[in-house]
Amino acid sequence: MNYQIGKSGRIVVARLEDGEDVLANIISIAKKEKIKSAVLYLVGGIKKGRVVVGPEKEELPPKPVWKEIEESHEILGIGTIFWQENEPKIHLHGAFGKKDMVKVGCLREKSETFLVLEAIIIEIDGINARREFDKASGLTLLKI
Repeated sequence: MNYQIGKSGRIVVARLEDGEDVLANIISIAKKEKIKSAVLYLVGGIKKGRVVVGPEKEELPPKPVWKEIEESHEILGIGTIFWQENEPKIHLHGAFGKKDMVKVGCLREKSETFLVLEAIIIEIDGINARREFDKASGLTLLKI
């Protein structure tokens, strides 16, 4: 295990409107504000997106199982922002629910807000962690 100790920095509160791309907007904020390390919380609605719900088998590299979000769902998410080279990368896990159906997984690629989505970004000062591609897993992983 590796770890570093940091402190809370700036806190960003954002409201995403209906139809806005969730991940693209969070990346845009991180770039504009030069947020290199952060915790991210999401609450609100999403109407489109792709979610990884686990690997098909427990083997490396993992083959992801994808689930589509194709209509309005509630979302409760938590994630992190760390940079890979010159780009912020988001790792976000969430619960996506509608009626009695719930999906839990990692939100990736394009995603679209339904009505309104609130994002809280808490910057972490004093951390120099980053994301790097790991050949064995085929994933971009956190390096401390």
